[in-house]
Amino acid sequence: MLHELLLALLGFTGDFVLDNSSAPRRPEPAEAGGAADGDAGPAFRLAPDLTFLQPSERSAIERLISLGFYYRELNRFATESRDLSWIQSSVDVSSPNADITLKGKGRKGSAYRRAIGNGIAEILSVYRSAVLQVEQNLLSDPLPILATVTHGLNKFEVLLPPLYELVMEIEQKDIKGGQLLNLLHKRCHCGVPELQSCIQRLLWHGHQVMFNQLTSWMVYGILQDQYHEFFIRRQVDRDEENESAQSDVADKFAQKLARDTSLTSWHSGFHVSLDMLPEYIHMRVAESILFAGKAIRVLRNPSPGATLLEPTNQSQTLKGSHRMQSFIGCSGALKELPNFSNISAEELLPQAEADKVDAMLKQLKHASEFHKRLFESAVSSIRTIAANHLWQLVVVRADLNGHLKALKDYFLLAKGDFFQCFLEESRQLMRLPPRQSTAEADLIVPFQLAALKTIGDEDKYFTRVSLRMPLFGMKSSTSQKDLQKSNTSDLSLQGKASSELALDGWHSIALEYSVDWPLQLFFTPDVLSKYRKVFQYLIRLKRTQMELEKSWTAVMHQDHVDFSDYCKDQKNSSATQLRRLRTKPFWRVREHMAFLIRNLQFYIQVDVIESQWNVLQTHVQDSHDFTELVTFHQDYLSALISQSFLDIGSVSRILDSIMKLCLQFCWSIEQYETGANMFEIDHITEEFNKKSNSLYTILRSSRLAGSQRAPFLRQFLMRLNFNSFFETTARGVMNSGRLRPGTASTQL
Repeated sequence: MLHELLLALLGFTGDFVLDNSSAPRRPEPAEAGGAADGDAGPAFRLAPDLTFLQPSERSAIERLISLGFYYRELNRFATESRDLSWIQSSVDVSSPNADITLKGKGRKGSAYRRAIGNGIAEILSVYRSAVLQVEQNLLSDPLPILATVTHGLNKFEVLLPPLYELVMEIEQKDIKGGQLLNLLHKRCHCGVPELQSCIQRLLWHGHQVMFNQLTSWMVYGILQDQYHEFFIRRQVDRDEENESAQSDVADKFAQKLARDTSLTSWHSGFHVSLDMLPEYIHMRVAESILFAGKAIRVLRNPSPGATLLEPTNQSQTLKGSHRMQSFIGCSGALKELPNFSNISAEELLPQAEADKVDAMLKQLKHASEFHKRLFESAVSSIRTIAANHLWQLVVVRADLNGHLKALKDYFLLAKGDFFQCFLEESRQLMRLPPRQSTAEADLIVPFQLAALKTIGDEDKYFTRVSLRMPLFGMKSSTSQKDLQKSNTSDLSLQGKASSELALDGWHSIALEYSVDWPLQLFFTPDVLSKYRKVFQYLIRLKRTQMELEKSWTAVMHQDHVDFSDYCKDQKNSSATQLRRLRTKPFWRVREHMAFLIRNLQFYIQVDVIESQWNVLQTHVQDSHDFTELVTFHQDYLSALISQSFLDIGSVSRILDSIMKLCLQFCWSIEQYETGANMFEIDHITEEFNKKSNSLYTILRSSRLAGSQRAPFLRQFLMRLNFNSFFETTARGVMNSGRLRPGTASTQL
């Protein structure tokens, strides 16, 4: 009987011990409902016909044989989990489509569950050794007794039942990956030292898989996760669910990035899966792991044949005369540009650094327990290593600061002579409505001429700049037709209609900047779109200033001619003198407009752009961390937008209206001889006064002037209101539509 009891302790039933389970005891995932209930309890029972056993002996034996049932179920779980038939090792996990290939094929497999199976097998081996020791004790004892068996196995009565409940919950809920680590971490907190040690050992086995995945990701840049158990997940897994809704939106960008695997992986390749992130790993740490792995992928997979300037882009960037092509195609600038075609991964990430990262992860892996503080410290160190080498690649090798300076020169109008020349060359063109089919080609010619006059051969970045006229800039033509129809009976408003058409059409002028690997990691499409937004605002402002200056120059020339005629023939010059007296108030209005536009332009170019540029340059010089540079650059762009009031709808709309009114004024005064046109100019003057007063009122409010979002706003307001003119007007003291000559002259 004792030998049959020993066999039952190892899961083998017979005549003495019966198995009451009529079917295999493995529950399906659909039966998930928590821990094992009463029906899932031990199925081993003593045969009912054993009448020679006392009730106390029967109770002790049934308690012992329940260990055999738990052993059998745990052994079944370990055997099935350790079955290698579901491992598809032939799949290249480093390929971008590895996860898609395995979609639906091996979802039942689990590397983490196999690791837990190994831990269960270790515990069961100790149990088998204990059963063997009990058997040896029984054989050596001349009078074997049941107490020998009970004494040898009593410690397992507190181990096997909780472990059985654990594996039942794992199978019922189909728990795997980070969720399995969470479950084990929670079960570690118990009051039984022996059970706590066992579960900690199981958690250790699970962490071995996690550290293997971390090593693959943070040392080699490979995501080794066939069954979607790691908390770093490919973006394609999440996007598949919304592919039908978002495929059209992201199709253009995806096709552009498809040529470069490392670039695709950086921008949209991976994300942190919260479902598989263990609760004891902070999200900040997970994001550091994500960044480190992506950085290693970039460093270990440099873009083949990438250069900072591709010859094929030159003819596409600027088209025109042979002289212009020879200007762009000069070989002197190309020699100064670094070439990445022959760069190797060893140069970007030395093997010694990779070995250092591997050693830190191995030290954590071989530790007997998971120490959160040591883990976070190691991840931070690895992230710093990756960020430093990525900084070396982007900042030093790719000349990041040179490209930042180029973006400042062209997108932030630091090269004022170039854009002044461009606006002068295109002034007559922009006074006409843009033709939707040829607007961009029409602008290329003055753009090329301005480059020939102002851009030297030493500027190696100009070839990356191209002029664009987006189609959405033409959308205002319909409304302008309606405007013209409504004003056909009034010839005095034709100038307004044509001017609004020109402004609404040409205001969409934009620049594009060509960036190659690895600068695309820094200058993302979102970053370049912010630069374009600021450029469109600044070019409209500069165009407005130029029109105000040109109008003053033209009229002053005519005034000098009229004065000369007056001096020659004073008797017949009454008409000339009357015209001079009639137009004098309008030029006071023009001076008022120019005063506002000049101060606004000075504020943006000097107080905002230059000050923020100096701050950015300080950070670039002091920082050696790529992520820090990205953050500093984002802060730089955000400061430009916020301090220029582009993110405040009410202010930006008023500024757009003021610039539009200034252009309308400049084009309307050319027809000042027409009596009806006088009313139009009066209307523009009245609207300008209202808009400028509203602008001053909003800017001097405590929400803006008293905040830190625009530290130089008070200086701008002081320049505008140095003699309290704006403040007095805003309070309603001056309520006339036209400026009073005396006050306006003192203001200017």
